[in-house]
Amino acid sequence: MLDYRMQTFLTLCDTLSYHQAAQRLHVTQPAVTQHIQFLEGAYGCKLFTYRSRRLEKTPQGRILEQYARSMGYQERDLAQKLRAGEGRDLAVGATKTIGDYVLPDRIRRYLEEPRNTLTLIVDNTEHLLAMLDDNRLDFAVVEGFFDKRRYSSRLYRKEPFVGICRKGHPFAGREIGVEELLEQTLIHREKGSGTRAILEQTLLARNESFLHFRRDVCISSFRLILHLVAQGVGVSFVYKVLADSDPSLDQFTLRGEDIVREFNLVWPLGADIDEKIRWFFGEENFPVDKSGAALLE
Repeated sequence: MLDYRMQTFLTLCDTLSYHQAAQRLHVTQPAVTQHIQFLEGAYGCKLFTYRSRRLEKTPQGRILEQYARSMGYQERDLAQKLRAGEGRDLAVGATKTIGDYVLPDRIRRYLEEPRNTLTLIVDNTEHLLAMLDDNRLDFAVVEGFFDKRRYSSRLYRKEPFVGICRKGHPFAGREIGVEELLEQTLIHREKGSGTRAILEQTLLARNESFLHFRRDVCISSFRLILHLVAQGVGVSFVYKVLADSDPSLDQFTLRGEDIVREFNLVWPLGADIDEKIRWFFGEENFPVDKSGAALLE
């Protein structure tokens, strides 16, 4: 089990605020300071520094963070192996499109082995990354953006990102301009979701935002978004695998934009999860070379 002072250190790495770290840990701010000072004394280096009144990790702090997160994952992995015996125990995260429309066949195949157990968390990218930071997941399959310096990752597949509208809508089957799009009610996901981040970035490149639409509506449920779009309430943007799943919808594209985004496997930096990835996705997708190393690239 990680030392409680190391837990304080990781919490401060997440918040970069002594006050917020103390609140999250339910301790006093001086206690957080004491824990960090103890670690700095033990390792003989500064772990945090202030720059323009903002708390930052030092290079040594970043090294210790990577080591501590890796140790936390290894501890969790050991506990899983001791509990599982001969079976396999996985905790997997997936964003909503991927969890609901891409992974079901993989989940069914993995669970065909009666001894295998699975915890699947379907949530937005931001929350899944936070769970990886807390070592509550073995890996996650996410859409959208994440800091590739902070996590290990590999490409799972690429997926087009398209507009959806009701059957017979003037946009159906067309390539439309952003001026036409702004006249619509835009239905989008909540802050922290991968699809919202992609849409915001696409609009920003054209000096536009949600504020410029005739109306924008935020809904966290894809099922409800599809229903409202099919009923003609507004338009939305989703991955093509989701758009293709509903025959009551038509699709359109944004002029000048061929939007294709990555679905990535993401896991704690430094963690060895090759075997667990092969359990879930199959040897045929992640083969092993003659030396026993997973060919993940």
